[in-house]
Amino acid sequence: MAVRIRMKQMGRAHRPYYRIVAVDSHSPQFGRVLEELGTYDPAVPETDARVTLKNERVAYWMSVGALPTEKVGVLIKKYGPNGTHLEAQKAAVERLAKKRARVIPAPKAKPAPAAEAPAEKPAE
Repeated sequence: MAVRIRMKQMGRAHRPYYRIVAVDSHSPQFGRVLEELGTYDPAVPETDARVTLKNERVAYWMSVGALPTEKVGVLIKKYGPNGTHLEAQKAAVERLAKKRARVIPAPKAKPAPAAEAPAEKPAE
């Protein structure tokens, strides 16, 4: 069985999202997936934070002879095991986490209506 590592397109119109998967090369392009190895989201603003890979599983599939497609090969070279951009990826993920974790102020509480005291009767 020949195995390929490729990107499987997910998402919707004008909002692509890809899963990086190991598939049997004899199955159809969007056929049965053997294992999901990571994701690629081109909409993420930080370029180096767009890819997440399960490096142990990528290393396993490569060791048993799986061949990545051209584009996935580039991603594995940069962000896979022993990747060239791993430090940049870690820094980009941290920057994104800081942006997402900004403090949202609590809504201001409305003052409780004061109970009206009974009007004093004029002294006679």
